[in-house]
Amino acid sequence: MRLLVGPISAVERLAGEADHALSLISPDARAPVVARPRTLLRFNDIAEDREGLVAPSAAMIETILSLAGTPTLLIHCFAGVSRSTAAAYILACAHGGDEQALAAQLRSLCPEATPNPLMVALADAILQRDGAMSRAIASIGRGVYAFEGTAIDWRL
Repeated sequence: MRLLVGPISAVERLAGEADHALSLISPDARAPVVARPRTLLRFNDIAEDREGLVAPSAAMIETILSLAGTPTLLIHCFAGVSRSTAAAYILACAHGGDEQALAAQLRSLCPEATPNPLMVALADAILQRDGAMSRAIASIGRGVYAFEGTAIDWRL
């Protein structure tokens, strides 16, 4: 599996290489045009329920996991830092491998990566990892502060 992960500004550049796109954007955001089949999930980048905002849900994580068989998947959010890197990490864990090693690999590919902890926790429960995914992401800490994350090509 190949994951092309980045900010909304990289979508046009990366989309030509993808078989499918996963757009993770806020409920009121305008979705970019993607000339590929796309799954669009709308939720706010929040780590816990907050009144007036849409939190990621277990059903959304199941939808992300349903894309695990896609040969080349473009994953983007607005900044390419939190939602998209969380989705990439979730899919990498579902693909197989050690949670801590995958978290470290994600950080080395994208120094700005700060995966959404609620998304990771939901996936951790669904994949029955007993907290290993959440602990691994917590151990890498917050990524380098940036307006946008580095677009990455993660081959699993």
